[in-house]
Amino acid sequence: MTATDEVIFNARSRVLDDLTSTGAADPSTVSAVEEALSTRRWWAEQWPEGLQYVAGLIAQDVQDHLLGVTGRWPLCPVCEDATHALYIHPELGGPDPVWRCEESGRDVAPLGQLRTRPS
Repeated sequence: MTATDEVIFNARSRVLDDLTSTGAADPSTVSAVEEALSTRRWWAEQWPEGLQYVAGLIAQDVQDHLLGVTGRWPLCPVCEDATHALYIHPELGGPDPVWRCEESGRDVAPLGQLRTRPS
């Protein structure tokens, strides 16, 4: 397995974990993940130094896809007003991407560890 393969498979797992934990995983979103993986694999092969950004960029690609299909994802699980989305920080997606609430500026969870609003 190449370094690119390892990064791509890790990113896939982390994004799918977040989709699943927030109830957003379905065949359409999994297809969006697979499309993002394919695109970012090519991107990483062109710029190997960018491997550290791949996971966050894949999450952003899926988020952009979902915005156009089903609406904002993921919604902030910590603020009272749960109508705003989280965003990957840092903006380029790495090297250690976290979901950040842009309303409060708080880091909510590392990519792959997002959970829904506590009851």
